[in-house]
Amino acid sequence: MKTEAHEAKARSIERSLAKCSVDDYETIIEGAMLAGTHWFNILLHRAGLRDADNDIVHAEFVSIGERRKLGLAAPQALSSLDAIERLRTTHVRGDMPQGEHAAGLALEYLSQLHAACLTA
Repeated sequence: MKTEAHEAKARSIERSLAKCSVDDYETIIEGAMLAGTHWFNILLHRAGLRDADNDIVHAEFVSIGERRKLGLAAPQALSSLDAIERLRTTHVRGDMPQGEHAAGLALEYLSQLHAACLTA
């Protein structure tokens, strides 16, 4: 997907997330994962690490060698995406307490991804 399409989708998801409350923590965490993946793919495309027709869906599924490259090229972004993924595992697929707090963290990590993309 081209970077322009990724950005349009990420911004649309972020607008939708702004309408949610922390009580909607599963929606917020899922949305943060989806929007964050779009921002991360923009970084990868701009850095020449992935072609526009080779998007990632989850950073946890890329090879160890590629994760090392990504960690060097965009360490904060990779860390933020991984953190959202961990929240998703425990609060969307799992039943951990304090979902509202997790939603706030997911939004913070998404903000970091967004900022990293805009400064790349």
